[in-house]
Amino acid sequence: MEEQIKGGISAALKALYNHDLAAEDIALQPTRKEFEGTYTFVTFPFARFSKKNPEETGNEIGEYIVENTSVVSDFNTVKGFLNISISESSQIESFSEMFNGADLSASPIFEQAPTGKTVVVEYSSPNTNKPLHLGHLRNNFLGNSVSRILKAAGNDVHKVQIINDRGIHICKSMLAWLRFGEGETPDSSGLKGDHLVGKYYVAFDKEYKKEIAQLVSEGISQEDAEKQAPILLEAQEMLKKWEAKDPEVYALWEKMNGWVYAGFNATYQKMGVDFDQLYYESDTYLIGRDRVLEGLEKGVFFKKEDGSIWVDLTDEGLDEKLLLRKDGTSVYMTQDIGTALMRFDDYPGLSQLIYTVGNEQEYHFKVLFLILKKLGYEWASSCYHLSYGMVDLPSGKMKSREGTVVDADDLMQEMASTAKTRTEELGKIDGFTPEQAEELYEMLGLGAIKYFLLKVDPRKRMLFNPEESIEFQGNTGPFIQYTHARISSILRKAEQLGVSLVDIQFNEIGQVDQMEKDLIHALGQYSEKLTLAANTYSPAIIAQYVYDLAKDYNRFYAELSIFNESDKTLQQFRVALSALTAETIKVCMGLLGINVPDRM
Repeated sequence: MEEQIKGGISAALKALYNHDLAAEDIALQPTRKEFEGTYTFVTFPFARFSKKNPEETGNEIGEYIVENTSVVSDFNTVKGFLNISISESSQIESFSEMFNGADLSASPIFEQAPTGKTVVVEYSSPNTNKPLHLGHLRNNFLGNSVSRILKAAGNDVHKVQIINDRGIHICKSMLAWLRFGEGETPDSSGLKGDHLVGKYYVAFDKEYKKEIAQLVSEGISQEDAEKQAPILLEAQEMLKKWEAKDPEVYALWEKMNGWVYAGFNATYQKMGVDFDQLYYESDTYLIGRDRVLEGLEKGVFFKKEDGSIWVDLTDEGLDEKLLLRKDGTSVYMTQDIGTALMRFDDYPGLSQLIYTVGNEQEYHFKVLFLILKKLGYEWASSCYHLSYGMVDLPSGKMKSREGTVVDADDLMQEMASTAKTRTEELGKIDGFTPEQAEELYEMLGLGAIKYFLLKVDPRKRMLFNPEESIEFQGNTGPFIQYTHARISSILRKAEQLGVSLVDIQFNEIGQVDQMEKDLIHALGQYSEKLTLAANTYSPAIIAQYVYDLAKDYNRFYAELSIFNESDKTLQQFRVALSALTAETIKVCMGLLGINVPDRM
């Protein structure tokens, strides 16, 4: 229908004003709810061709397309906005094409042609010295959702993560455990492995600050004290031993990382995210180090007097960047070079490598991509940083080393508990077994977090409000989940009453209400919204779309009767409209990684 309308407007501009504008260059907007119509065409830019004011121009174009375009039944012009109404027969025909009663999931609206592109999406990428926190939740949910959206849009998608399992921060937890742990293990403490190791990362920081304060009290400057604190020097020495494969250090590293991986896996399972391939910094940094040394030989990099190796990016408007320390140990940039090389080796013909990392690392990735380009890798231009804003809480910013982070496991459990309280208050679990009720609470709690974090444009910093996210009204996950459950209840009742969705005589349907037209139009927007979300890597577009769809359905449900409708064909049509809406909500929420209940 959009293509026909655009073609009609293009023909009108040519016939009325002798102005050439291709149909694909014409922009249509959804008509605002307070005006009659489905699509709106802005006429202000064309008044100079018509030599008339925008409203007269709109009226002339409107009259032309009503006469010459079969799908257009009427129009109205408000100032420079031409609001176009679609004929009822075209609306019903459009819906009949979208509806597939035998298998709703196979509706043409969900079909996307393969793009032939292979895309790798990296997300999560935690350090093995602490558990996952609220910031990791936004990262995981964003990366996982973008992967789902890109796959639905026809791409061959691979989900990966790089586990930052080496470095000075890992040694800090290891050293603190040796000093203060007294052999404590996940089994002996009852703590998840990632929580236990995180406990010693915090313990290191407390001891480090204590030693700094002692040195300062002895007359040493703050800056020098931070460098000379004995526990830090010991951690630096441990890192050298690790890179030299010292047996004792290496065995401790493997043991503590094993604890963390078990903890991470339990959290990922609860979060509903997964990965196709794992990369480990302990493997990739060696490849990166070799490429840095090769780049040094070729004159791409340079060595300073202390033996450290750097890249000079001043010609690109940046500065000099460290690639290998003076003691030969690697930095993050070293391993990121190696990881990128491994991925393009592992996925021949890779079209794009997407890094889902917070916006505080924008400079890092700008430097990484420039270094890869300087090393001569043409695929460097296929690397993309999916940057996102940090997550704040009403209580303020989080800091891992000070132990003030909001733990991901605790938050998910807290949200499930809140969902339980809210659901029981509203009496929405009649007839549920205890097991079914618990499953519903977890579905609602996790859906609330995911939706709240994903409905915001990824680039924006955001405030996560747990209380607001779990509401059953407004732009929330539970509101949309409840809408799906409501429609599922209607479909069960329709089945009980014998309302068939097979062989509906759409051509016998007479007049349809504006609410039904709005719903048909909204369903037809799915493919466009999916393409836009895929092109911009923004789940927020899908979140807004499915929220608007749920609102449209609730208006339809409130204004029009389904089971009291005497016209049986119209009743079938409204049930079919409900069924396709439920399936579209389910698909969209699935793109966000959110499950929807069939009953509440």
